[in-house]
Amino acid sequence: MESGYSKRTLQRYFVSCLCHPPKLSVYPSEKVNLLIDGTYFSRDLCLVLYRDNTVKFTQLYRLTNGEKYEELKEDLENLFSLGVNIESITCDGHRALLKAIRVVCPNITLQRCVIHVQRMCRIWLSSKPKSLAGQELRRIVSKLHLIKTKEELSHWLLGLATWDKTYHEYTHQKTVNPLTGKYWYTHKLLRRSFSVLRTALPHLFEYLDNPRIPKSTNGLESFFGHLKNNLVIHRGLSTTNRKNFLKWYLYFKNEKRKKVFLAIKQEE
Repeated sequence: MESGYSKRTLQRYFVSCLCHPPKLSVYPSEKVNLLIDGTYFSRDLCLVLYRDNTVKFTQLYRLTNGEKYEELKEDLENLFSLGVNIESITCDGHRALLKAIRVVCPNITLQRCVIHVQRMCRIWLSSKPKSLAGQELRRIVSKLHLIKTKEELSHWLLGLATWDKTYHEYTHQKTVNPLTGKYWYTHKLLRRSFSVLRTALPHLFEYLDNPRIPKSTNGLESFFGHLKNNLVIHRGLSTTNRKNFLKWYLYFKNEKRKKVFLAIKQEE
């Protein structure tokens, strides 16, 4: 083997490493633009990541079985206690996370992930809406990720407001059950899509005022994809060893970034 060690020796070394996972340390930064997102693995394993988008450094992580309010709240409190100076948080809008942010750091700039909002609207509208209202709203939604200036935003908001005014009565149409008298909204998926947009609007375009703020969590999606591809190579690990593998992966990624930081400082 290239390493000069036998397969059995290497296996013993890897097992020993997995039994003693490392701990992450935060990287001091004046203004941290945080990406927060969770990804799921088999056996109800969830990895919640808190990543500094500017320096591509994982400041904190949690291995759990879901994105829970109490845990997210504790993580945010820990970040502040560790001295992480958060300027903004970009997230997908998970209810538990939004609640934790409101409680722990209500004054931090919150940016909703534009791509996630767009994706959710497209799901509710479907790829080929049958109604004219659905078709026009889908066209409006399709331009969401293209907004780069305040002027473009003004045009987009005008289009959305015009749509709301035009189809207000249509989206409020109700279907009544003649037997029970109960009703439901006839175009509930269309209403749901518009509701997603309306709810996200107050925190959807913060990146226009501050170019340091990422407008989506796509950076984490790519990171998660690479991580999962590496984990697939090591199929058959126990749940404990899978968790420890993830810890080592995050640790080595951070160490790689540290070397880049040191090289930059030496050049300066």
